[in-house]
Amino acid sequence: MIVGFVAAAQISSASTVPAFLWSPGFSSNELKESVNYQIMSPKDLANSVLSQGGWSDLLCSERKNERTVDLAIVFVGRELHSSDVAGNKHVDPSLLNLLKASFTRSNFSMAFPYVATSEEETMENLLVSSFKEVCGHSLGVSNVAFSESCSLEGGDFKKLADLHSIHDHLVSRMEQRTKGETDLVVVCHGGFQSLKELDQQSPESEILNEVMSSVEQSGAKYAALYVSDPFKSIHYPGYKELERFLAEDTTKNASASAQVCDEVCKLKSSLLEGVLVAIVLLLILVSGLCCMMGIDTPTRFEAPQDN
Repeated sequence: MIVGFVAAAQISSASTVPAFLWSPGFSSNELKESVNYQIMSPKDLANSVLSQGGWSDLLCSERKNERTVDLAIVFVGRELHSSDVAGNKHVDPSLLNLLKASFTRSNFSMAFPYVATSEEETMENLLVSSFKEVCGHSLGVSNVAFSESCSLEGGDFKKLADLHSIHDHLVSRMEQRTKGETDLVVVCHGGFQSLKELDQQSPESEILNEVMSSVEQSGAKYAALYVSDPFKSIHYPGYKELERFLAEDTTKNASASAQVCDEVCKLKSSLLEGVLVAIVLLLILVSGLCCMMGIDTPTRFEAPQDN
């Protein structure tokens, strides 16, 4: 199934992104692993997560008594395109390995290789608004929180400043939450940042690993959704494309530098230069001797006569 997902990602366009849904202790429709190869909008993704992924039992108010999960967590990344899942060498392998491990080790998992992105709205805002629409314009969760790097419109949501705040929030909610309640936490990597801030931020794989470690340490039963939204990473929309171009150019330069003359090559070139110089000098010597031999100089001169 993973092989099929990778093969499908190889034919995807750069305008689509992947999404992964998994849960270690929650299953829906008795499907352990599945892949939806359709190209879908963020709204379609939200509908699939609610219906096929079983999140309607977690987020919609009329299903409160059927909940077996304490936390529904959404992580919006900024790095992956659909084609990157096939093994793009410019993508952080730690991120791909982390997602693969989470996906394959869970009791229930779904993959969506082709999710179309929007240039007008952020992925997190589209997902949450779609959840609200399907659930009757109100989420039936006891608590909703999101990181400050997310861009969400409307709603009285709690903001989490950093990873430490996320960890404290998860621990406190485990102590305060009553049985049958489900929380929703939305975490976004990066956000609308300058190039200087982008260089200083931690890798996405590290942030995701820290978040999932905090979730597991809290002891909460959870269901997680990862989706990428690389086009909203910074103010400069072409930066990612420029970064990829520079990375490819660096690779080409590295291969070209591998052809630079080494010590053995330098020794051979020096010997060749010496041989060429010796041949030139020998030609000059032979030419000079030939010229001297060709001059008809008398061996004896007559003595001058007296008048």
